[in-house]
Amino acid sequence: MSRKPPEKLVVMGRIAAPFGVKGWVKVQPLTAQARNLLDYPVWWVERDGEWHRHEVAAAKVQTSNAVVAQLAGCEDREAAAAFRGRSIAVPRSELPRTQAGEHYWADLIGLAVVNGQSQELGRITGILQTGANDVLVVEGERERLIPFIAGVVREVDVVAGAVRVEWDSDY
Repeated sequence: MSRKPPEKLVVMGRIAAPFGVKGWVKVQPLTAQARNLLDYPVWWVERDGEWHRHEVAAAKVQTSNAVVAQLAGCEDREAAAAFRGRSIAVPRSELPRTQAGEHYWADLIGLAVVNGQSQELGRITGILQTGANDVLVVEGERERLIPFIAGVVREVDVVAGAVRVEWDSDY
């Protein structure tokens, strides 16, 4: 099932493999909690660089870091196998509002990173989870990995398109 995708999609998970023989798939969520993915009755699934709309017929949390789901029209293991490795996204407009000081990673991608000396260090191209804290991947004249912690990140201004950090350009 395909329609024109919404303007801004946020990747929420990846289909890992078929699950069982009745068309279910195992999903690795990229959400704070696996159950958050169940809040969306429609998923946009990537195929060959294009997004396609799929209704979720059924879904449940399998483990703390996995969801199993059946997409409408996917009725056997062979059909489910065709989804292996595909990303799942939802429209940014459907995500819950954030509280003050909270940000979705998707909103940080592309923002300029500027240090205390007003030097632009580059733009955020990704965010890594390390267990201890998240790390901004900043691409400029070279790649920098900057910890996303209070002592380093001074301000996130999504509207202005900038993250201000205490980080020397030599680091």
